[in-house]
Amino acid sequence: MPVVPLTTAALRAAINQLPRFPLGHYPTPLEHLPRFSQAVGGPEIYIKRDDCTGLAIGGNKTRHNEFLIADALRQGADIIVWGAGVQSNNCRQTAAACAKAGLDIHLVLGRGRPANGPDVVQGNLLLDHIVGAHVDIVEAKIGAELDECIAQVAARHTANGRRVYAWDRHKVKPLAAVSYALCVTEIVEQSSAAGWAPTALYVSSAGSTGAGVVVGQRALGLSCPVRSIAPIKWDWDTQADMAQIADDAARLIGLDLGIRRDDVDVSFDSIGPGYGHLSDDGCAALALLARTEGILLDPSYTGKAMAGLISDVCNGRLKSGDRVVFIHTGGTPALFAYHAGLVEKIPARRLV
Repeated sequence: MPVVPLTTAALRAAINQLPRFPLGHYPTPLEHLPRFSQAVGGPEIYIKRDDCTGLAIGGNKTRHNEFLIADALRQGADIIVWGAGVQSNNCRQTAAACAKAGLDIHLVLGRGRPANGPDVVQGNLLLDHIVGAHVDIVEAKIGAELDECIAQVAARHTANGRRVYAWDRHKVKPLAAVSYALCVTEIVEQSSAAGWAPTALYVSSAGSTGAGVVVGQRALGLSCPVRSIAPIKWDWDTQADMAQIADDAARLIGLDLGIRRDDVDVSFDSIGPGYGHLSDDGCAALALLARTEGILLDPSYTGKAMAGLISDVCNGRLKSGDRVVFIHTGGTPALFAYHAGLVEKIPARRLV
């Protein structure tokens, strides 16, 4: 078993032992945000542009799917059964990955409320259709309720003779998390080449992505903390779940990191009215980054996560002299599905 801390080269070598189906453009850029940093006050803020991974408008699930699609192909699957919310970034990128790999995909998308009419085919849902996904929209709430719907669809396809690769959190989440240990190696290499080191890493996550960042931090022996800003409050203990995902991911690449609940820092303070609902702070953060740097966040995930980072500046958790990396996990297609609320919360500028 490798001795921790590892070099970035050694961590890459450990991860590269796993099957992988290439999908993304790497390394994604690491950009300084000078005007945004000045507007926020306090630390120097950098953004890791995983919205630029390149698959169907990019995002964090492109990294995940390199390992998940490889696993599905290794098992001889001919169809993937997947699901999340109607405006799921995950499903959009997974559907695009299936198109690239020559796999069918059946998406089970949950509204989380009683169905009351057709959903507008816009944002991520529009892209699901364009890349050829079969889409069913159900009333189920994201979590255990929707997981059961996905399992039923998977069982039906199996009974019809299809070779199904289906959502299974115990299998999927650790494998997906491995990909974000790779993202951390990029951040370390890019910042080191520029002559600095991160003092904090921020990411929108309540699952695999944040868990994978913790794996990278621990495997490389980084002193900077990882702070996950949760977009959703699950019915289970999120910190304990992410710690288990991280520890299982580390074992997949031959590492015993002993990651426990207390090693995972998650904030639930930026969720706002609820998962998938616009928040005032999230919209303000989204607008500030767009109007200082021309970079777009999304309203459900990264906008709220950036609001959490800004809050940490305001409350003194992040200080002048810090160099903070915000991992942009994508999600920008959802902007178009939230257009009415965004126009209300982010008024157009009027020059006098």
